[in-house]
Amino acid sequence: MIDHIIPYGHQFISDEDVEAVVAVLKSDYMTQGPRIGEFERQFADYLGCKYACMVSNGTAALHLCAMALDIRPGDKVITTPITFVASANGFRYCGAEIVFCDIDARTFLMDLNKLEEILKASPKGSYKAVVPVDFAGYPIDEEKLRKLADEYGFAIVVDACHAPGGSFIDSKGEKQMVGNCKYADLTCFSFHPVKHIATGEGGAVTTNRKDLFEKVSLFRTHGITKDPALLERNDGGWYYEMQELGYNYRITEMQAALGMTQLSRLDWSVRRRNEIAMRYDEAFKGTEVKTPFRQDNVVHAFHLYVIQVEADKRKGLYDYLRANKVYSQVLYIPAHLMPYYRQFGWKAGDMPVAEEYYAKCLALPMFPTLTDEEQNWVIECVKEGLK
Repeated sequence: MIDHIIPYGHQFISDEDVEAVVAVLKSDYMTQGPRIGEFERQFADYLGCKYACMVSNGTAALHLCAMALDIRPGDKVITTPITFVASANGFRYCGAEIVFCDIDARTFLMDLNKLEEILKASPKGSYKAVVPVDFAGYPIDEEKLRKLADEYGFAIVVDACHAPGGSFIDSKGEKQMVGNCKYADLTCFSFHPVKHIATGEGGAVTTNRKDLFEKVSLFRTHGITKDPALLERNDGGWYYEMQELGYNYRITEMQAALGMTQLSRLDWSVRRRNEIAMRYDEAFKGTEVKTPFRQDNVVHAFHLYVIQVEADKRKGLYDYLRANKVYSQVLYIPAHLMPYYRQFGWKAGDMPVAEEYYAKCLALPMFPTLTDEEQNWVIECVKEGLK
């Protein structure tokens, strides 16, 4: 019996994290200082991309990508319904028409075969961007998506907020880190407390395109620049220009310092999450619990460990777990069924695989400091709750 609540996700803050933040508080800078650039360089080096831009949160990252791609009212953008609504909202802020594509029943990711059907049904160039989500930490097949992008003329913005540290092996046998942007134009990350890198709030955009990096960086700070090469005139060292209508989407020095120490533990976090996932897999063999699918050529980052049970048992299991201090979560309610998106004509039955997934899904506790004792209790409660 466990006498404390076990949440579905939880941050791990070490003494090193605390010391890094305290050092910032004692320094000359609390925002717009040197640690932000250092965090950007470390993150880009870890992923293997050219540029990383740190921002205030994952939603801001998505919005900045839409702005960098010059998404305008009426532009069509395709995303998945099984995601937090920010994946769609970031582009909707710019006036995009959001088109949902159903998911693959095994991976819960955007079904690229169904995506191709959507693309084929319209003239090439009809869609400005496709925004797949590395749901739960499982990487989308970016190589296949790149081929579609080249054929049909759209930008790829990967929402990898669940997947830092994830990777896949491409057709050439090369390991591709999620966020290295070999196949994607832009990739977005979140540093929310339940994510792998926890800075309270925070996020990042990665890319290999200098033009997109410069636009994201400009829009992050009110559209203001002090770069002498970009100024229309220069009155002196104090001079700056607002050249675009941007936002205050900056991250702080404290968050950057915390992000760097968290980044140093990312590999450990992903390994530990996979160990926890394997224990769940083994425990539920031969039961009615459907466990997450994954291929051998993929490193699943396991932000979430999502099981599926029969729809008529899910609510009862959720309530039973909660009564026994196991706080599982249902993730996500299909975005196309949200009242806001229903006003555009989306309705029940439009995304049958996503809707069936929603009826059966349940995310169990998954975070690197979950103890064996806590996990054993979760497993016991799931089995008892289904009886």
